[in-house]
Amino acid sequence: MGLMKVFSGSEVLAIALQERLETAGVETVKKDNIQSARLGGFGQTDLAVEVFIQETDFAKANPVIEEFRMSL
Repeated sequence: MGLMKVFSGSEVLAIALQERLETAGVETVKKDNIQSARLGGFGQTDLAVEVFIQETDFAKANPVIEEFRMSL
């Protein structure tokens, strides 16, 4: 299976969600577009950090993601 994006937003919120998912036993991948843009000489701030999970982990991750979204 592949990766699916479960979050786009600020780095602080992405790290918070990533920690919650990993505590629940779901492996995550974080893509930091801020760092990539800065290294490329561009500036980008909107929806700059993305969190991905394996599609097969979605059933386990969904309650954690929904709880996180409700707490925002």
